[in-house]
Amino acid sequence: MAKRNAATAAQLSELGRQTFHDAFAADNRPEDMAEYLQATFSEHQQLAELEAGNTIFLLAHMQQELIGYAKLSFGSRLGLEPGKSEQGRMEIERLYVLQDWVGTGLGATLMRRALEEARLKACHTVVLGVWERNQRAIDFYRRFGFRQIGQHEFRVGQDVQTDLIMRKGLEGR
Repeated sequence: MAKRNAATAAQLSELGRQTFHDAFAADNRPEDMAEYLQATFSEHQQLAELEAGNTIFLLAHMQQELIGYAKLSFGSRLGLEPGKSEQGRMEIERLYVLQDWVGTGLGATLMRRALEEARLKACHTVVLGVWERNQRAIDFYRRFGFRQIGQHEFRVGQDVQTDLIMRKGLEGR
């Protein structure tokens, strides 16, 4: 299992760096991107995330190549009012697909599977953060019933940006 996790961590590291860079490099300073990519997508960091007890990764492969993934975290406090319980909450921390697969339905497939995972785990709420300037992603999340409930700071290197916090309640919960 450790060997498999290390191989998966290497794939997640590569795909995470590439997809984040492709999506956001044009809007960020190179030094901020480099700092963020190193801190967030090192193989060591990815392995730690894979082995976290409250996290599930949904992996999409084509001919044994990782082409997309979703990182789901349970018990999220994102957008939660003080004093409220994080029980029954899932956060979609990442939903990334390679540029060649954007617009093919792969992102929607990962989202549907993520929402199914939330239902299987008896979650009543799904939350996520999305950069306020990423209109394509905001529109995508709205198509799945997510609505903005707030915002928070998101740091890319030394640049403090604003992420919108979006929420979706699950039926029957």
